[in-house]
Amino acid sequence: MNQKVSKNITAVIFDLGGVLFDIDYSLTQKAFIALGATDFQKQYSQQVQHGVFDEFEKGNIPPSGFRSEVLKWLPAHTTEAQVDKAWNALLIGFPKEKVELVKRLRNRYRVLLLSNTNHIHLPAVLQMMDEAHGSGAMQQMFEKEYYSCKMGMRKPDAEIFQHVIKENKLDPSLTLFIDDIAHNVKGADSIGIQTLHCTAEVSLFDYFEG
Repeated sequence: MNQKVSKNITAVIFDLGGVLFDIDYSLTQKAFIALGATDFQKQYSQQVQHGVFDEFEKGNIPPSGFRSEVLKWLPAHTTEAQVDKAWNALLIGFPKEKVELVKRLRNRYRVLLLSNTNHIHLPAVLQMMDEAHGSGAMQQMFEKEYYSCKMGMRKPDAEIFQHVIKENKLDPSLTLFIDDIAHNVKGADSIGIQTLHCTAEVSLFDYFEG
């Protein structure tokens, strides 16, 4: 890819899953289908999720409440532990080369994280990070981490971007937001943030260093 990062960028806000941390939504779909769920793919996918999933990402539903809702779609003998395991099945890992890239970028830009996530995925991700890259790995990569489930708001709503911009005294026009979900990119663009839609054709290494 020939596109290069704008020279006037002073800050980069990264999405986590699908941009830096490898995920595969189909693995969670398959895991729930294996447990006996019906039509789970219609309820939850990378591009479409509604109701309980959105509220869980905003932290409006605790893990216990989320599990109770999901158990309604599953056979009576299904356990909460099985729900958690299936829910976390999509989590693959944070490649070492991307960890190193983010650390290098911190020498040039203010680097922050803004992720739609929940109180089951988040501790699992942090544990995976610590085990693969050392204790406190995530905190060493980003100036600040923002997680939807701790904020009561989620992407693509403008308020979550405005919160990050205001709290960190960033200039939207000098800030780059990177996400793999098109409507999240549009949400950032709506308040004047520069954006990059991270698709399979986009290499972060080429974008920043190529």
